[in-house]
Amino acid sequence: MTQDQTVLAEYPLSAYGVPAEVAIIRKKDEVIDLYELRRAKLKEATRVALDFLKQKIVESVPIKLSELLDPREADVIRKKIQEKAKEIVKREFGNMLPQEEAVIIGKLVQEMLGLGELEMLLADENLEEVVVNSVHEPVWVYHKKFGWLKTNILLQSEEQILNYSAIIGRKVGKQINNLAPLMDANLLSGDRVNATLFPISTKGNSITIRKFAKDPWTMASLIESNTVNLEVGALCWLATQYELNILVGGGTASGKTSLLNAILAFTPPNQRIISLEDTRELVLHDFLHWTPMATRQSNPEGKGGVELLDLMVNALRMRPDRIVLGEIRRQREAEVLFEAMHTGHAVYSTVHADDVAQVKNRLTNPPISLPESVLGALHLVIIQYRQRRTGIRRTFQVAEVSPHGNGVGFNVAYSWDARQDKLIPVSKLSRVLEYLSLHTGWTEKEVLDDLKEKQNILSSMVKHKVFKIEEVGKISADYYRNPDLVLELVNKDKGFTDLLG
Repeated sequence: MTQDQTVLAEYPLSAYGVPAEVAIIRKKDEVIDLYELRRAKLKEATRVALDFLKQKIVESVPIKLSELLDPREADVIRKKIQEKAKEIVKREFGNMLPQEEAVIIGKLVQEMLGLGELEMLLADENLEEVVVNSVHEPVWVYHKKFGWLKTNILLQSEEQILNYSAIIGRKVGKQINNLAPLMDANLLSGDRVNATLFPISTKGNSITIRKFAKDPWTMASLIESNTVNLEVGALCWLATQYELNILVGGGTASGKTSLLNAILAFTPPNQRIISLEDTRELVLHDFLHWTPMATRQSNPEGKGGVELLDLMVNALRMRPDRIVLGEIRRQREAEVLFEAMHTGHAVYSTVHADDVAQVKNRLTNPPISLPESVLGALHLVIIQYRQRRTGIRRTFQVAEVSPHGNGVGFNVAYSWDARQDKLIPVSKLSRVLEYLSLHTGWTEKEVLDDLKEKQNILSSMVKHKVFKIEEVGKISADYYRNPDLVLELVNKDKGFTDLLG
């Protein structure tokens, strides 16, 4: 640290066995803070060894084209290359230290199968976005604590950026070229990728990678982070259990998909879920009966494309109990989705809207243009909010949809108070309570008692740090089968070790 700069944070990082240090630096003459990746520079002899290894592996490791194009074979290919690299290193460079061997093999995997130095950024769990704008400026990152930062990483050429985009697309059956200069795809890790080519992006070829947490958010972790409160978490659980239709709104990066993912984790395991997305983002626990589906771009001749509408129509033939549409964007998709609601399927989706009034406007005006009368099939609308200044995400509004005549109204039951940083109740639920009473035979008091039970379970999850999606899913599944057992553990405050093993 000098008078001209201040180190705001430092921490270690590792990707594929390659170690590095990260420093967040504020410089006096810079308006943007710096994300400095400090990694050991390769000696010239090590660089020569790396190039030698690449050539030897290309010659000696048989990899079929079908393996390269099959994302399920990624781990197999990586292990093949690592094993062959170790063999060659021991044979050709017998005097290499174990640490040097690990670094050179890690660098080899990064360069042959990954995205080079970008892999170091993707390994940093503190980052939400990794952005390449062109070869003429450094890579940018969005840090969970410090916001947008410039890195000290520069890619070598526009061709390298295009090559990285093509590698990403090829692994998930998508393509990017002069005829198709825009691409939405995802990494095998689930991170979402958008790539554009010059001259569509006028600065140069670009890549935007939105990183997703390795462990998906669950309702317990959302409560622990103050994104939602216990009452709303329990309401989402009850609404999911009894198949209410839910729409999650919010702005870009407000946590819509994360909340939807947390809600779906409460689905009873004996029901089938079909999810339809442009790019795979949802991650549900393994024992759910879940079939994820994704769209596909057309080839350069305009053939072979599969759109969301195609998936929607096909999903209705797959005997789904629940249908999840990644995002409502167009009229025909919305029409089929609401038709599914009216024919008895439980439906979940997201929409870009900043409050419940905007949800109504978005759904009833172009390009979606649904008749207002069909919105009555929705039961709950939940709005997510992201404060750009601090980066916090909060549930902003929770509203039930109340049909009346040929239209609908919204009864906002919970609203976020910025001064208190709390979700506070603002009105009593009516339609949801009536619906639950009608379909369960419960009195209103019994519905409220059930909500209280779920609050107690969620509170115990938070207290005992049960945040993983498999664990939350297992507890909710056990609760459906044997509620007395789960409630007994909660009442005795023993945690959930007996259930989770």
